[in-house]
Amino acid sequence: MPREGAGPDFIEALARGLEVITAFEPGRPAMTLAEVAAATRLARPTARRILLTLSELGYVRAEGPGFTLTPRVLDLGVAYVRSQGLWDIARPHMEALSAATGESCSVAQLDGSDIVYVARVAVPKIVALAVQIGTRFPALPTSLGKVLLAALDPAEVDAVLAEPTRSGLTPRWQPDRVERDAVLREVRARGWALTDQQLALGIRSVAAPLRDGGGRVVGALNVNTHAAETSVDHLLGHHLPLLLTAAGEISADFARVAAVPATSATP
Repeated sequence: MPREGAGPDFIEALARGLEVITAFEPGRPAMTLAEVAAATRLARPTARRILLTLSELGYVRAEGPGFTLTPRVLDLGVAYVRSQGLWDIARPHMEALSAATGESCSVAQLDGSDIVYVARVAVPKIVALAVQIGTRFPALPTSLGKVLLAALDPAEVDAVLAEPTRSGLTPRWQPDRVERDAVLREVRARGWALTDQQLALGIRSVAAPLRDGGGRVVGALNVNTHAAETSVDHLLGHHLPLLLTAAGEISADFARVAAVPATSATP
């Protein structure tokens, strides 16, 4: 059966292939043919053809009785980051911020009710949750997510958070709508967000928005710390000013790059 919402230009085979790739969720690094078919609601012969095609293209490999994704899948996400120019623009500022704070820092964007990490400079520390480019967490209990959600209209926030998380995580903080809206109003008013172990124990972070030349929020930048090592006072007193400076510099660079007129060679 065609996928829901398919229009005359909808390529069902492509949609099915992407569904098979995204079926490998956290906690399911390897799946059998039957599990892939069940997760995607595809007939087993269809799921098998897609898996074999992805295997031939290098995105999937057969391991024992099942299948796993290969690192080549990361190329799909990296292509997005490179096309946006986020990493090239943000990297020197993130490296300087990480050096000044001694902590990891990341850039994330909103995808449904989750944040997805699109750039990161990490320091070797043991944290409760591993983070890399492509990692997703529920947006609301993260400092990055609070910043991104606060940039939306209230009606948009309701629609976004109505979508189920694809992170596989259940956060510690489960606010009702009144508490949620109050927190997001505060983030809008002060221009930055704090999360103190709301996603998981031991994770404390602060985040600020990244804006394009028109003032639109296009991402968020954070400094992430371990709660046992960094107090809230130190996070806000020392790290936050450095973070706000870095976020302002990245936003200014975004604006400058966008303002450069596109040129094309003439024969």
